[in-house]
Amino acid sequence: MDQMTRSGFFQELARRASRPRPNLRALFDTDPDRATQFRIEGAGICLDFSKHWIDRATWQWLCDSLDALGFRGTQAALVSGDHLNHTEGRSVLHMALRGDAQDPFAIDGQPVMSAVLHERTRCDAFADAVRSGVIRGASGQLITDIVNIGIGGSDLGPLMACQALEPFRAHGPKTHFLSNVDPAHWASMTATLDPHRTLVIVASKTFTTQETMVNASRVKQWLVDAVGPSAVATQMIALSTNQAAVLAFGIQADRMFPFWDWVGGRYSLWSSIGMAIRCQIGSEQFSEFLNGARAMDQHFLTAPLTSNLPVALALLGLWYRNGYNLGSHAVIPYSQRMARFPAYLQQLEMESNGKQTDRSGNSVLWQTAPVIWGESGTNGQHAFHQLLHQGTEIIPVDFLMARKPTEGDQEAHLLLLANCLAQAEALAFGEENADPHRRMPGNRPSSIIGFNQLDPRTLGALIALYEHKVMTQGVLWGINSFDQFGVELGKRLCTSLAPALLTPSHHQPSAFSSSTDAWVHWIHH
Repeated sequence: MDQMTRSGFFQELARRASRPRPNLRALFDTDPDRATQFRIEGAGICLDFSKHWIDRATWQWLCDSLDALGFRGTQAALVSGDHLNHTEGRSVLHMALRGDAQDPFAIDGQPVMSAVLHERTRCDAFADAVRSGVIRGASGQLITDIVNIGIGGSDLGPLMACQALEPFRAHGPKTHFLSNVDPAHWASMTATLDPHRTLVIVASKTFTTQETMVNASRVKQWLVDAVGPSAVATQMIALSTNQAAVLAFGIQADRMFPFWDWVGGRYSLWSSIGMAIRCQIGSEQFSEFLNGARAMDQHFLTAPLTSNLPVALALLGLWYRNGYNLGSHAVIPYSQRMARFPAYLQQLEMESNGKQTDRSGNSVLWQTAPVIWGESGTNGQHAFHQLLHQGTEIIPVDFLMARKPTEGDQEAHLLLLANCLAQAEALAFGEENADPHRRMPGNRPSSIIGFNQLDPRTLGALIALYEHKVMTQGVLWGINSFDQFGVELGKRLCTSLAPALLTPSHHQPSAFSSSTDAWVHWIHH
């Protein structure tokens, strides 16, 4: 799909969006079947997108356009291991991480499932041994706590999943996540941890990530001071591909769990990077987590485009981003356990599709990823919902809700769901009032994503839903959704700047802007 072909699509999209904006109340009044026509299901997830500025003709055109642009071919290339991450020369096979032995995932003709299943078995065995007490601390005590040290994809995904799946922990260890190099982050944890009962996971593909390795050295010293040198080999494991660096750090080879360069960081919680999740909920429940994602994979690859959940989210996103130039999108789960889900999606979507260069190296001619943000309901109702309802910016919303509670009483959960449905209703239809300060304009779009219960299988399906949404949008925008060069310049500058702060005599004023020089001076004086 070349730039000219895409330009034609976006020009037509903008032309259609330039018509008088559809009125949601009128759309429902003129189409009694709207609620069922704009409702699709798959992999245990139900999407209601009836409260959007689209009619049946627009929806059919969007799906037909995606098909005409060769989207099914790109899906096939994803499965077959083509180097879709062309800037780094890598395949994109995170779907293989939740696959089974019959799946045909391969790279350059070489099947990958045997290696994936081998490492999955190793990870499962280790996690279950920690939970059962077979693996203990250096002093023979049971492991009661796990500290996962990572950042970005090595932190956000496992952290989000562990919080969401806490009710399934049973007798498993508590999980803690250390990501920020700010010493306050580690200091806030130590008061609750017993070094004799703590397992430390160091998650870094290269084992050179600055924040992760600074924190790993700090926690390593904490273990050695309290337990002794043997704690490093006994109570520290590495999730990495750099065996030499892992061994030099003092972690044993049998406590290293690798993954592959065709696994991007923000897509990696299905691999050994999900070790903390495994240790928390056990291998059987983790298998359900993988199965939920795999079910969504199959839905994405086989469902018609008009009833395809990830495709629907992707096309709706483009309709607003490129048709109406809306630059913000809110994700509001009505589940306190999913409070970190919006933050996880921030990285997944903004790091994947926050690009200004297309796959050919040219500047893109249209807007790409919007700002993704959100908070759990009902908390958000008493914070930013005012802007959603009466602000000058219109912000599409994804509401997420579970039919049944995972914990707690049913009455409170039903009240939670009533709030969710009421917010979507109020955004869509508003309320007239003689007092202009109390008038709600309505006609503000939202989706409702429903599922039976927040459990490992459902969470896996939800994550895969948004993964495939991101990939679909990247195809249409013509960008590489799987590199992240935008995070590297700041890291390189930090490496150059750190000596000026750690050792002032090393500071070379000409190397930085006068603003930065002034702040270095301010810090030291």
